[in-house]
Amino acid sequence: MKLIELADRLQTRLQQPLPGAMAHEMLRATPAGSLIPKFNHASQPRPGSVIILLYEEFGAIRFPLTKRPDYVGAHAGQVSLPGGKTEKNENYIQTALRECEEEIGVPSDHIQVIGKISDFYIAPSNFIISPVVAYSTSPPEFYPQESEVARILNGNLDELLRSDAIHTQEILAAKKYPMIAPHFLIEGEIVWGATAMMLNELRIIVQELNTANNKAF
Repeated sequence: MKLIELADRLQTRLQQPLPGAMAHEMLRATPAGSLIPKFNHASQPRPGSVIILLYEEFGAIRFPLTKRPDYVGAHAGQVSLPGGKTEKNENYIQTALRECEEEIGVPSDHIQVIGKISDFYIAPSNFIISPVVAYSTSPPEFYPQESEVARILNGNLDELLRSDAIHTQEILAAKKYPMIAPHFLIEGEIVWGATAMMLNELRIIVQELNTANNKAF
């Protein structure tokens, strides 16, 4: 399926009921021992957005991910979708587009928004995230924000759709908590947690569209 065809079909599909929690649970990490992370937040979750930016290059549909620098914090060194917290008077689409330009240098006038998948709560940082799905009609040039992005990865949608795309291994979350983590491997990096769970929802939706497309012929 070509990018424009996929975008058109996704735009229709994303207005219908979504897999949501079913897709997320397939990639949820679980404690590997007695040391279990606990999150007690006194405040309401803060809103934020991420973007799954699809683009076509050399016949493959791809999407960028960012690897965070190694710092002291719950998400240090992890692979994420471009995104961040919502600023005053922004809606979730404006947040996703602004963060995409700030983090990886893709301006909003190069992006067409398709829709969104299910909102997702990230307990460690107490955010409720709206994942925007969008596309660029040409391969974007990436300019990483050095303070927030150690590396930009280029995911391949076809590889994500493979039946053997999900792997599992023990990882150390926040350099402290052993977890059994279902994950995707993208350009040699383990993509797990919230990012993998959101990607899995898109994965299931695209697999569904591919199945329907095959049945139509």
